[in-house]
Amino acid sequence: MSQFLAPVKLSLGYKVTWGIAALGTSLISGIYGALLPIFYQDYLGLAAKWIATASFIYAIWNAVNDPLFGYLTDSTRSRWGRRIPYMRFTAPFLALTFILVWFAPPKAGHEALFWWMLVSMLLYDTCYTIIGLAYSALLPEISESDSERNGLQISASLFGLLGMILGFLIPDFFRPKAGAELSFLPLQISMIIVAVVSMVLILITTFRVKERPEFTRVDNPIPLSAAIRFTFTSKSFLILVSQNFMSILMQSLILGMMFYLADYVLQMPTILILLCVFIPLILGVPVTSILRNRFGVVGAQQLLLTVAGLGLVAIAFVPNPLILLCLVAAGFGLSGPQTLTNVLFGQVADEDELRSGVRREGAFFGVNALITKPAQSVALALIPTILEATNFVTREANNGQIFLNQPGSALFGIKALMGLIPGLALLLGAILLNWYPLRGEYLEKVKTELLELHARKQAQLAQN
Repeated sequence: MSQFLAPVKLSLGYKVTWGIAALGTSLISGIYGALLPIFYQDYLGLAAKWIATASFIYAIWNAVNDPLFGYLTDSTRSRWGRRIPYMRFTAPFLALTFILVWFAPPKAGHEALFWWMLVSMLLYDTCYTIIGLAYSALLPEISESDSERNGLQISASLFGLLGMILGFLIPDFFRPKAGAELSFLPLQISMIIVAVVSMVLILITTFRVKERPEFTRVDNPIPLSAAIRFTFTSKSFLILVSQNFMSILMQSLILGMMFYLADYVLQMPTILILLCVFIPLILGVPVTSILRNRFGVVGAQQLLLTVAGLGLVAIAFVPNPLILLCLVAAGFGLSGPQTLTNVLFGQVADEDELRSGVRREGAFFGVNALITKPAQSVALALIPTILEATNFVTREANNGQIFLNQPGSALFGIKALMGLIPGLALLLGAILLNWYPLRGEYLEKVKTELLELHARKQAQLAQN
């Protein structure tokens, strides 16, 4: 059995191929998060109450579909594995539903726009949820080593950040600009191309990555009631998911407010803001390995959350020329939630496997989404609500032209949504991790017992 008592090691080529899928999913999700609020409120003129209503319904559906698909993937047994089939066969539908989001009929009236936004959002999110859950759940299964998982996640993060950058640049290049007539055709054509490219990237990963057979052919699915009990009695999971809620709220607000900050507060090209955030973020991703070795996974996460939180809070109070420096600090700190969160979820799944006897990443990522995805809806509702309350003047209300002379209250509302609120959320998340138990000697004990358990499963697989 001793030959099995070592974590699986992965080649560089494998890690690169793993990250390609993240490029596809982040390209789509980056565009969706950055463009959706300004597209429906500022360009199409949909009132805040309609967007907030759609966000509320969207949150309810998310509360149902994420744990459902998480449990479903954990329980699936097929010759392709538990996760790969869902990624492979859902990718074309993700492309199609993403395209539909941007074909809302202009000047159709608030009710028609509301229904188009709502239905297309629900269809898109269902497909994205299936692929995202399967992809996230695969990572901890591939290797028991936090180092190897960190390597996979670094690859996914770097490709994901590239996709997120393109997710800002592509719509920024094709969206209607100040002084231009509102024509959506160039934007819609670019969205079709993005959807097809993203689908192909996801499919490439599904044909290279293979699942470990012991988790499909040896593990037996546990009943739903037991799965719920094991999930909600995990202290490690409950603390981690609380912190992750704050990170998702932060991410959703920043994505939704980037164009507002560029257009109205700093009045500069969006690409300059992107560079200030994403260059230090990209540089910070490989640094997470150094910090992980020095402080452990959870200690590195807390440190980087604090750096990002302080940088974001400062945006609301410093003079405009210093905002870019604040974004640099925030960008470096955001490498933590970008890279280390899924490694922490892998630790949670390891601890749970010792309790339940089976690997159940799908359940944890599903319930995580149940708890954290409402943060996206909170952000989507907060943005138009706070902007309206601070007297923000939309393009639609200004005859389709950008209104640069916004009142001071509206400018502060933008800075609060971009910096103050998400920054405080990250600082609270760092504090919550003080109670995360998987560290030090206890974590080492879990890792040792996990390798022994996997050795027994591999021996049982060889006997079948």
